[in-house]
Amino acid sequence: MGASKLHRWLSLIIGVQLLLWFSSGLLMSVLPIERVRGEHLVARDSVTPLAPAQQLASPASVLRASPGPVREMRYTSLLGQPVVELTLVNGTVRLHDARSARPLPRVDGPVAVRVARAAYRGPGSPSATVSQVRTPSTEFRGKLPVWRIEFQDREKTRVFVSIESGRIVAVRTGTWRLYDFFWGLHIMDWKNHEDFNTPWIIAFAAGGLTLAIAGVVLLYMRWPRRRQRKT
Repeated sequence: MGASKLHRWLSLIIGVQLLLWFSSGLLMSVLPIERVRGEHLVARDSVTPLAPAQQLASPASVLRASPGPVREMRYTSLLGQPVVELTLVNGTVRLHDARSARPLPRVDGPVAVRVARAAYRGPGSPSATVSQVRTPSTEFRGKLPVWRIEFQDREKTRVFVSIESGRIVAVRTGTWRLYDFFWGLHIMDWKNHEDFNTPWIIAFAAGGLTLAIAGVVLLYMRWPRRRQRKT
């Protein structure tokens, strides 16, 4: 097959995906990443510092109350109350009262709503429905289960709160969903939007490279000076 015919067929087959690559890449470059993450709507990293004068339980007493071997210990606050966040060796997170060292129950729905409200900076308000997410989706791929709190604003903001630590683990907005949709098109993972080593993208990338090489060969073959010398 000649270079011209090969280039023509590759242009037809790969051209649509090239258009999707360029358009999705442009969109993802234009959208500010802070807006995609919803930082203008939810201050997810805001933590109330612990007062230095508080009488807190010693690390040794907290470790004695731990249900298992501890990998990491962190004194922090949850809704203004001092807590100790323990990360166990198996990856489980447990909260303890920072004053008495006693274990705290898992974060329930009302507490998750209070956490989301305290961090929210937008014009909407949490809806009456708070749901617990137990199955993974393209919207949330982290550790399950988590609480999902929906806000009634233009972005349809959803805040995901860990059931173990009470931390905000994800913020999803309309801008994020648009970005994620084009990201899935860009990496050609139309289902999970996370695998950029799919056979499809490898095959089309190789085809795009072949298309470019064929174009260079055609340019060389049709270069005016070369054609004149040949004549």
